[in-house]
Amino acid sequence: MEELAAFVLDGAGGADRIEPGGRPLADLMPGAGFVWVIVDLSAHAGKSWLEASGLDPIAVSALTAEETRPRCTLHGDMVLMNLRGVNLNPGAEPEDMVSLRICVMGGAIIACRYRRLLAVGDVVEGLKAGHAPQTQGDLIARIALRLADRAEPVVATLNERLDDLEDAVGADIDPSLRAELADVRRMSSVLRRFMFPQRDALSTLEIEELGWLSQRDRSRLREATERVTRLAEELEAIRDRAQVVRDQVADLRAEVMNRQMLVLSVVAAIFLPLGLLTGLLGINVGGVPGSGTPWAFWAVCVLLLAICGLQIWLFRKLKLLG
Repeated sequence: MEELAAFVLDGAGGADRIEPGGRPLADLMPGAGFVWVIVDLSAHAGKSWLEASGLDPIAVSALTAEETRPRCTLHGDMVLMNLRGVNLNPGAEPEDMVSLRICVMGGAIIACRYRRLLAVGDVVEGLKAGHAPQTQGDLIARIALRLADRAEPVVATLNERLDDLEDAVGADIDPSLRAELADVRRMSSVLRRFMFPQRDALSTLEIEELGWLSQRDRSRLREATERVTRLAEELEAIRDRAQVVRDQVADLRAEVMNRQMLVLSVVAAIFLPLGLLTGLLGINVGGVPGSGTPWAFWAVCVLLLAICGLQIWLFRKLKLLG
């Protein structure tokens, strides 16, 4: 997508591309239909056009804000919206979501972004194929639906990764499993954090009394809201399932630790009386039994083995050893 692009939609399914150049927004607005301007804020040409477009300063400030969350705000007949889409740019993390800032007014829609957003490209491809939205509400609904379309494979991949993690949880805990689980939890939490506000933004637009929103537009917006709601609920379910898997991993680690501590305790208990006996025989005082007997050393060894065997038998009887 170029730094600055504009399309005139005639309201009957047709769309023509125009060159905004240095013209203000009022000169781009057609007599029938509406104009859709796509601005790349990371490029000088896009930002320069926006500043000289003649838009309300409130709209310019909202469209150029660097940190945004999904929302829908009305200023008279003007609507300011922020939507988010998964980042599918090469080398990017999907959960590093791209913000799309939208300003809607009579006869015009301005969509601004700092990074490439594939969902917007999908809508533009539809225009080129002759399937242009007929109304402004229809265009916003299409953008929201394409954002959901792009997010669905990411959520499905998270579900598959979590399924594999649930199957992999066993007696042996692989350190890579814990790292994978942490990554799934992090991604689901970040995506979920934007999905619920996006649902609220679309729902707010749907119920507002706006002259350019038809009943068909409201139905399309409702469909987009339901899609986003379903994605948000799936992400919430993934987060809950990941927490269950994390608890299972923690329980397995605790069980392994307890088993290891039990073995160490049993070993210590076996050698404690043996150490006491050999310590008594090793003191440098008179009267140590067997000090003058040649076979006394072997007798003590047999005694120690007998005590050790007796202890092992006792621990097995008490089920402290397997």
